[in-house]
Order: sequence, then C-alpha cells, then structure tokens
Amino acid sequence: MSQTAVPDPRAAGAAPRGPAAAEPPSGRWPSRFWGDAQPPEGLAGVPTVRVLREKFPDALLAVADERGDLSLTLRKEDLLKVARTLRDHADLQYWMLQDVCGLDRSGLPGGDADRFHTVYHLYSPMKGKRVRLHVPLDGADPVVDSLTPLWASANWAEREAYDMYGIRFAGHPDLRRILCHQEFVGHPLRKDYPTDRRHMLSRTYSSFPGLPPDLPEGQTYSVMEGDVERVYINLGPSHPTTHGAFRIQARLDGEIMEETRSEVGYLHRCFEKMCEAHTFTQIIPFTDRLNYVSAFNNNVGYAMAVEKLLGLELPERAVAIRVVLMEFNRIMDHFVTIGANLVDLGALTNFWYAFRPREEIYELLEACCGARLTVSYGRIGGVAQDVPENFVAMAKRLNGRLPEFLGYIDKLITKNVIFQRRTRDVGILPKERALSYGWGGPMLRSTGVQLDVRRTHPYYGYDQLDWEVPVRQNGDVFDRYVIRMEEIRQSMKIIRQALERFPTGRHIVDDWTIALPPKNEVYTNIEALMAHFKLTMHGPQVPPGEVYSYTESPVGELGFYLVTDGGPKPHRLHCRAPGFYTFAAFDEMCKGAMLSDFVANLGSLAIIAGELDR
Repeated sequence: MSQTAVPDPRAAGAAPRGPAAAEPPSGRWPSRFWGDAQPPEGLAGVPTVRVLREKFPDALLAVADERGDLSLTLRKEDLLKVARTLRDHADLQYWMLQDVCGLDRSGLPGGDADRFHTVYHLYSPMKGKRVRLHVPLDGADPVVDSLTPLWASANWAEREAYDMYGIRFAGHPDLRRILCHQEFVGHPLRKDYPTDRRHMLSRTYSSFPGLPPDLPEGQTYSVMEGDVERVYINLGPSHPTTHGAFRIQARLDGEIMEETRSEVGYLHRCFEKMCEAHTFTQIIPFTDRLNYVSAFNNNVGYAMAVEKLLGLELPERAVAIRVVLMEFNRIMDHFVTIGANLVDLGALTNFWYAFRPREEIYELLEACCGARLTVSYGRIGGVAQDVPENFVAMAKRLNGRLPEFLGYIDKLITKNVIFQRRTRDVGILPKERALSYGWGGPMLRSTGVQLDVRRTHPYYGYDQLDWEVPVRQNGDVFDRYVIRMEEIRQSMKIIRQALERFPTGRHIVDDWTIALPPKNEVYTNIEALMAHFKLTMHGPQVPPGEVYSYTESPVGELGFYLVTDGGPKPHRLHCRAPGFYTFAAFDEMCKGAMLSDFVANLGSLAIIAGELDR
C-alpha cells in the first residue's frame, strides 16, 4: 500500500467488466447495472477463489455467483487468516473493508442450522474487484474473530453488528453499543425482537471512564495529573440544525486535543428494522431521511438494489432523469457542505452564495414531484411521474446560473490567506489510513486516491460522458474544499451533456407488477384496477436472492445490501452509509490537533446525522 495513487482500472487498459462496463449502442443510455460479471471460465478461475483454495483448501464452505457478485462462505475459524490473505496477496489487494453487517437467517433455507452470519464486503481498488464473505455462526453463542487488526473500518462496523445482533467479535478493542444507548435491552435486528419495543435512557454517560456521568454540554472538568492539568470538555455540535446530533468529548492539554471520543446514535430510528416491516415501495420515503441533503440519490441507490435483484431494464428516459437529478443533488450537497463549513469559520457571506443555488435546485425538484427536501421521487423501475414538459429548458437555465455562484465563492475564498491558514495541513489523514477506514467520495480523493464508482464501475452511461475525476494529494480541509468545488464543475458538465441527449419515452417500466398503471387505465380497465390495488397493498414481488448495489453519492460509496425470501418485504436491508465510515476516523484525525482546528475539520466531513445513525 505504498503507491502514490490508485489508478482507474479502466484507464489502465483493463477489460470492460460486466454489462455495466460494456459499450452500449452509440447514443443510448445503459438501462441497468448488475455489478461485476464473472469470467467465462467460471468461478473456479476467479483469482480470489483460486488463491484461497490453494492456500486454505478447507476454509471455503461455498462459492456462489449472486447476480454477478462473488460470494464466499467461510469457516469462522479461518476468517482472520483468509482476510489477511485477501488484503496482502499481490494478486488480490483487497485493501478496503467496505462494510460489515449481521444477518439473522431465521426463515431462510438452512436458517435453523446457522441462524447468524457476519457479512463482509471487501474491495480491491487496484484490481477493481469486489467480494462478499459470509461467516456462519453458532446461533446460541455468535462469536467470531475481529478484523480490527487488519482494517480500521472494522471498529465501528463490528460495534454496530454487536449492537444490532449481539454478535461478539473476539479481540475487538472497544466492543460496546454504538447506535443504541447503554441501557438498551436486547438486539433490535434479531428476527424475534418486537418492532414496537422501546427502552428509555435514564441518565447521561461519559465517554471517558471515571468522569462525572452528567458533565453538561459546554462545561469542563479538570483533573491534575502530577504538574499537568487535564481538562475534559464536551464539544458540539449537538443540535440537529447544525451538522447533526452527536456528542464529542475531548481531553485537552492546554489547547491540544490529546484524545477525543465521538458518540453517535442520537437520531437512530432503526431504519433497517422498519424496512423489514414494509413493502419494497413503502421503503422509499425512509431512504429520503438518510442523507436528506441529497435525498433523491438515496432513492436511486435503494431502487437500484431491487432492480438488480429483478434484473430490470429501465427506459432510457428514466435513466436520463435519474442522472440529471442525481448530479443536481450532488451539486446541492457540495454547496451545503462548503457553505456550512465556511459559516463555521466565520465567512458568513459565502453561505448565501452557496444556499441560493440550493433553493433553485429545490424549485426544479418541486416542479418534478411537488416536494423539495425529502422528495420520494424515485421508484423501482424509474421515477414516480414524468418530468414537466419544460424540464430540459428549466434544467439548462439552472445549470447556466450555477457558475455565477461558484465564482463568487471561488473569488472570496480559494486564495484567501485567512482561509488557507485555517484549512491547509488541518485534519490530514494519510491515504493508507483513508483506505483502511473505507473512505470514499471527496474525502478519499483528497488523499490522492482517484476512485469514483461512476468511473471505475460505470452505470447509467457515465462512461460515455466527458468529465474528470478530480484528485488532490494532501488530504487536508483545504483539499476537500477544492475537490468539492471542482466536482461541482464536473457535475455541471455531466448535466449539460445529459440534457443535450435527453430522450423521449416512458419515465418508468411498463410492467404493472412493478409500476402502477396509468390513472386513465385504472378508471377504465378492471385488470389495471386490480393491478393498482395489489401493487399498493403488497408492493412488487421480488424473487429470493441476495445483492449488494452501490452508487457514488456526494459523500462516497452508498451501498444497499439486500436479502429477500420471495415475500412482499425485504428479509434484510442494510445501508452502507458512507458518512459512518468517514466519521469513524474523526477521533484519529483530532488526536494531537489544536482545539481551534476542530470546527474546520468537522465541517469538512459532510456528515449528515440521518445517514450516520440511520
């Protein structure tokens, strides 16, 4: 992991990988994204399978191709050594542990024999390959080795699996609850846990052992250690109208932060438990409340997981609508991050220049679906309704106005000496650690890693458009600002090209088992009326299976891991929230930093508590 940058596998001359990467007919929008199709020689010829079978012939219990996803089932005794080989072997280089989650297989075939699984999603940025690992556990005593010695991302991810399922990770340095509070009883994502059970928290708890448990926000507590005074303080923000409702306690030596401990979960609503109790269509409004700054991107990310399982072909117009609105949402997300961070640093004027285009993008969204913030506009198979007739003209006019506001911020800030002194060499995380934490998006690209899902695993025709993946090297607050400014420019290029080739046709698939029939058909056709009723009551019928779908959100890789049993609701839906892994590194980034740098560092992370806590 000593390379200066991770190259784009496609730019390096790698062969196109699967239906998503194949060149479509000229001028057409690719209508689906199924991930990485396996080589024609079969699974035995896949390098990952070949290497593991040579080194650990008894470790692999099963090898499967789940709709283009390589899925391996391992003995739990072999997990640590297999994972180390996956990371370090020269032919594999799975440097990133993207996600860890639990799975309660009760009700699935074979679920009685091995009720719990831990599921790991690994990615090789050098090879552009993914692999999913399943580790069956004893239902009565689910315990498995921790992967924290190999990847920093395992720390918080394993804590979440412990919190939600009660899976214990041997060797974990700090195995305690993370989303639920300390007085919570039970593990809510187990299938036998009632959806209506609640547990109240009776008092506050300190993150540092030995501190008064009710240390109020804004107050300090000092301890003399020899001749040195250690000061403990609560740092914000802790209000939903700021960056989010979370708590950070710090131990200070003068103005130096010796150690910080971050707490999350204040907005936790158990999104994944709610999904298990609702139909596939009813879940869409829940996704809006994840990263609510760019809600439509969440709609699409979730819908793509279901569409991948259905093997669904989308109309070209539906794809084009998604691309244009996702890029406008990306622009809006970056403007909010930049504007809010500058307000934190005292540069209030830029806030208005950043939020004016946000309001105008809201107006475009409102014209499409009637909503502004939490739009619920995405649907499985397309979007809820067609865009207005003047959509292309509106979008072109809006896209043409954005450079004005971007230019104001650029002139005021980019070469501003005060801003540069507040942001250069602040909040640095080396690229090796960023990869270990599973970072993505502008955060990872600011460290010198040129990784963007739209480029390395293209979907929806991104590989047919002329745009660049900006990258910086220092990985500090200033570089994150520069990356986001340049990504706004690149998104404007994507939108301009997409609007020039905006197709006609349907906005959603013409399949009444997936999409609602037109209203005029419902009023005049008994079959359409019955289809409308059945789809509204029960949702689309999704076949049994397992997929992981991923998109490039404004914050990084937004992933949805979906397991179905053939019923009207998901058996398991896990959201791989990119902000969760970004924030997991924050304590390491603060260690030894000045207290005055705390605000600049935090605001550069683009943390949204709804996505962080789910």
